[in-house]
Amino acid sequence: MSEPVFLKRTIIKQTLWSEHLQEDRKLRIYLPPGYNEVLSYPVIYCQDGEEFFNFGRIATLAGQLIIEDDLEPFIIVGVEVNVAVRTQEYAPFGNRFDKYLACFAEEIIPFIEHNYPVRRTPEERIVAGDSLGGSVSLHLALAYPNLFTRIISLSGAFYPESREIVAREENLSWLNINMVVGLQETEYTTDTGVYDFVDMNRQTKMLLEARGATVSYREKDGRHLWGFWQKELPESLLYFLNA
Repeated sequence: MSEPVFLKRTIIKQTLWSEHLQEDRKLRIYLPPGYNEVLSYPVIYCQDGEEFFNFGRIATLAGQLIIEDDLEPFIIVGVEVNVAVRTQEYAPFGNRFDKYLACFAEEIIPFIEHNYPVRRTPEERIVAGDSLGGSVSLHLALAYPNLFTRIISLSGAFYPESREIVAREENLSWLNINMVVGLQETEYTTDTGVYDFVDMNRQTKMLLEARGATVSYREKDGRHLWGFWQKELPESLLYFLNA
């Protein structure tokens, strides 16, 4: 029996030298079924790129949505991270945070846009992340609103420092964010402490809405795990790609 069409995928691994971080950064690029470089495609950039592909199964999910739901084909770019310095890069109090934001916006985006036929408007460019990956995706949009206006946050780790940054914003009417959090995430231990992710996300939602952002928000039964996020990922993708 032949495998389903959506399992036939092209995933390219590339390495980019970052002047900002002074090191290599690995990327995984998913090209959709029927990929044709003379066409142009919406693009999703994922923090924790390796995990989005391995545990989030985003390539398989994308193939299913494109083949079975007749969704317009899109490209996925997974930006890999060294777990040992993940908090330093993704958290606003991290010592590599500013350099990582600059690497993402000023090096990774131009590299992808030079090498792949991705669309170049903020409306066709989505940034997705889980936990701290969700919060750094929001920070990317706040730092580079000319590039990023559409965010997917899976159980975003919106620590007090992140909420303070959002609170300083006056007008976020340009921002559209899809947020999901698991109801069993009320006492989750991270490398910086124990947090109530439900309360954290509720507070962030209120801060964003008060500043005019468009927020699609849902709470579901689930824990702070890829088993939960994988199930929620299709709904978040469809929110932006089904328009």
